[in-house]
Amino acid sequence: MGFATHLGPWLLGTVKNTTGTTSGTIRNMGATTVSQSATLVFGTLTGTAFTLPAGAQITDIKVVTTVVFSAATTLKLTNGTTDFTTTGTITSVGGISLTANATTPALWLNVGTTDAIITYTMAGTSLTTGAATVIVTYVVRDTDGSANPSASQQ
Repeated sequence: MGFATHLGPWLLGTVKNTTGTTSGTIRNMGATTVSQSATLVFGTLTGTAFTLPAGAQITDIKVVTTVVFSAATTLKLTNGTTDFTTTGTITSVGGISLTANATTPALWLNVGTTDAIITYTMAGTSLTTGAATVIVTYVVRDTDGSANPSASQQ
């Protein structure tokens, strides 16, 4: 099986435009959810994790550790120059969630009007082993953050 590419928000549902007030006549379209992932290893403590499309809304970030790090390792994600996740601490094989930090939750609701290059920073003492995959799940939206077309686009 090959890959297919679709540019822009992809809306799914059965009712495109509201024409009434009962079920089946009210718009029920929603934007699709997609994900990207990046593998992180002990020897590379900083770098680019992924680039999210302008307007994207982050719904979840998971870190799945497959090889335990030789020391407790912290991980944070940054959008441009702004840290936008809580700092996760990796201490064993398994999964942890990163959440929106208290000062920048708006970056989860809309990554910005241009594509967002998401970088990572890991820290641990004298790391000699370790590997993890960061998975970000997000809703593709228009560059202004809208998930529904304007009246002129319908």
